[in-house]
Amino acid sequence: MEKLQQLYEGKAKKVFATDDPNVVIVDYKDDATAFNGLKKGTIVGKGVINNKMSNFMMQKLEKEGIPTHFVEQLSDRETAVKKVTILPLEVIVRNISAGSFAKHYGVKEGIVFDEPTIEFSYKNDDLGDPLLNEYHAVALKLATWDEIALVKEYTFKINAFLKSYMKSIGIDLVDFKIEFGKTADGQIVLADEISPDTCRLWDENTHEKLDKDRFRRDMGNVEDAYQEVMRRLMGE
Repeated sequence: MEKLQQLYEGKAKKVFATDDPNVVIVDYKDDATAFNGLKKGTIVGKGVINNKMSNFMMQKLEKEGIPTHFVEQLSDRETAVKKVTILPLEVIVRNISAGSFAKHYGVKEGIVFDEPTIEFSYKNDDLGDPLLNEYHAVALKLATWDEIALVKEYTFKINAFLKSYMKSIGIDLVDFKIEFGKTADGQIVLADEISPDTCRLWDENTHEKLDKDRFRRDMGNVEDAYQEVMRRLMGE
């Protein structure tokens, strides 16, 4: 597979065209941002960990019946994925109160919900990724009712699997953000990534944060936390 011109560069990844019009190459960076890009930094080795962890999880999810964009890992930082049009909806699942949920609703972090919550935000940096409901999403033509129903069905399945898998390695899945894309033939697939950048992960015993909150909140030991997740997940 030949890597051609760069198509896009985001906060955490670069995307390149290939000689296959339906496949692109994603290159994971060590750059870190928070608060919609207001805080910037570097987490050494993050790109490698996020690439490997995402690919590992997407292959597991494929076996659970969740279609994903994963095609093939090419190197520590690069992966071939199906070319998709991203639905401009960020899907956020919460199992335990934390972050913006705790802040917005005036509750403490760490409340375990009886069942997971789901929320959507409009994927638009200029507007600060505002929260919206399903009616807003349909009115703005971001997705159809059928697409939203499918996204929700997939999302709850993904949550059930990830939560159980993380628990098996001593980690509580607090919350996470995922994105979906549409392939050339119209199939909705899980895209983007699943990593300590996009998931809140707490040690189940100590409740130590093993995710990007360590960067957001200047807690230190960010690289160590990412490495610890990788070690438990894949023995690396």
